[in-house]
Amino acid sequence: MAVYKLFPIADTTLYSGYPSMNTGLDEIIETSTNFTIGVNGNDGQYPQTSRYLIKFDSTDINDIINNKISGSTWQSNLRVFISNATGLSNTSSMAINAVAENWTMGTGHYLESPEVSNGASWFWKDYSGSARWTTASFTSGTTGSYNLTNNPSSSGGGVWYTGSQASQSFNFYSDLDLNTNVTSIVSKWYSSSFVNYGFIVRQTESQEFIANNNSQVSLKYFSRDTHTIYPPQLEFKWNDFTYSTGSLTVLNTTPARVTIDQNPGVFYSSSVNIFSVNAAPEYPARTWVTSSVYTQNYALPTASYYAIKDLDTDEYVIDFDTTYTKLSCNASGSFFTLYMNGLEPERYYKILIQTTINGSTLVFDNNYNFKIVNG
Repeated sequence: MAVYKLFPIADTTLYSGYPSMNTGLDEIIETSTNFTIGVNGNDGQYPQTSRYLIKFDSTDINDIINNKISGSTWQSNLRVFISNATGLSNTSSMAINAVAENWTMGTGHYLESPEVSNGASWFWKDYSGSARWTTASFTSGTTGSYNLTNNPSSSGGGVWYTGSQASQSFNFYSDLDLNTNVTSIVSKWYSSSFVNYGFIVRQTESQEFIANNNSQVSLKYFSRDTHTIYPPQLEFKWNDFTYSTGSLTVLNTTPARVTIDQNPGVFYSSSVNIFSVNAAPEYPARTWVTSSVYTQNYALPTASYYAIKDLDTDEYVIDFDTTYTKLSCNASGSFFTLYMNGLEPERYYKILIQTTINGSTLVFDNNYNFKIVNG
């Protein structure tokens, strides 16, 4: 099984309340709703919202599909990590579409003074005064913000393809990280059905621009410019599982011991490593043999998986997945391939192995650690 991660080449937030402001270098991207009283000298309450754009390199996407996945069944998820959330209702929903018009990231920050307007904003695709986002007479298969009769100056906020929309819903107790299957969108980029201008992430129409003080949802996420270990990711997972034990015996007794080979302990971020997983009963059965039973390797059962945790935060960076982190096996034993590119450099990680033997699910966490270094 294999997991490969890409980091974004650009992202920025579009704010309807600051329609020419660029935030391309801000540490936060967000989808938030709030309300302004008496906009443009008028009485009344006018809703404001924000959406964010995020783009990944087409060359990298095509290389993964052509040269790494190589025809296997695959899935792609957009992962964006929460910084702060307020105003959640019983159900808050996010929509993810492919952007339909080109845009420039810019170098601004939120509420920077003087305001920076050299990149995409609510009104503009590029610098302020360049080309506005389309707001009417959309090209077939695309749409954008509606002209609001009570506040027509808010028109803007990006243009997106209507096909292949992805979504994710949250409630009070949900994991608020965005982790959404966007395989359909990425497939359309790969086939050139859509031009890759990235994703637009927004709250659904039932939440945006609705004048309701009881529903002001703010979801702030870490951007590519975060100074944390949580930049956004486009994660590819594919099924390259093979299982052929040869002359090995499949481990079918507990307790058991599991160790990891082919782990020098330090890897460059561009490394690809095949970890060997050795397994054996903790207490081998007595038998007459001409060699030590403690040198005999066993194959783990087919229901065996790996996971990777950050050693400091104890968070899963690759969780157990019954489809995409399944251990393969050949005549030498169980194994898995790990691409180091999606792991933050200068940090330590540990490997966990999960297997099911005779109906019991076991997790082995025996300090199988390694470090990623820059290079």
